Amino acid sequence: MKSFLSPPETAQSLVGIGKMKANLPIDKMFFLAILAGVYIGFGAHLCTTATTGVAAKAGFGFAKFLGGAVFSVGLMLVVIAGSELFTGNCLMPVALYKGEIKFNGLLKNWVVVWIGNFVGSLLLAWIIYSGGLNGVGGAASAVGENAIAIASGKAGLSFGQVFFRGIGCNWLVCLAVVLAISSQDIVSKIFSCFFPIMAFVAMGFEHSVANMYFIPAGIFAAHGTAAGLNWGTALANIGAATLGNIIGGGFFVATFYWFIYVKDSKEN
Repeated sequence: MKSFLSPPETAQSLVGIGKMKANLPIDKMFFLAILAGVYIGFGAHLCTTATTGVAAKAGFGFAKFLGGAVFSVGLMLVVIAGSELFTGNCLMPVALYKGEIKFNGLLKNWVVVWIGNFVGSLLLAWIIYSGGLNGVGGAASAVGENAIAIASGKAGLSFGQVFFRGIGCNWLVCLAVVLAISSQDIVSKIFSCFFPIMAFVAMGFEHSVANMYFIPAGIFAAHGTAAGLNWGTALANIGAATLGNIIGGGFFVATFYWFIYVKDSKEN
């Protein structure tokens, strides 16, 4: 058995995967999307916890690396345990260009999965808040203070900053998914998720679904005390990140790989 698929073989696999995703029943699509929102939220909360106080003692760069390293567990859960993640589904245009799915099928998946991811992220953020992991009785813990700082930093970015960081993010996330599809064993899939995801977090890019957890978690922990951190700035950030993610994954990965490996291929 081959240990990995070649780039042309992997690109061809994206056609069938995109077709399968577009044809999922809406109820299963939605609940799988809720799971993905929770899984990415697990990685985000782990990132928040693991990086608390680290920069002051070990430096900014190491804190960013550590955050990216532990955050990668989220995509490992998505890929291996199975769920529907909006950012990964930005690879579906390969199937669209090949004529295997219609645009309305792609759009239906993206809308349902995006909403489901948001529901799952909010669910976990509320569980974390209710469990007192970010603070108790209106007072934020050290982890909660870090959650507020992360959320405030994201909410304070301009639309353009988030948009371009979103492009870089999903370029790497979709490459992680491509590598994981290419890999034919669990250990390889884990490493395929680890390095690109660690890289995008460490470099400071913006992931729409991660921010569906990060910013609400900060809002819950702050109890309205953090200036500029509210649901309006949360939605503005997530919207800009979503658009950037679509370009990063849907154009720079899906479109390029379709053009290079699928467009003139006779394989189905």
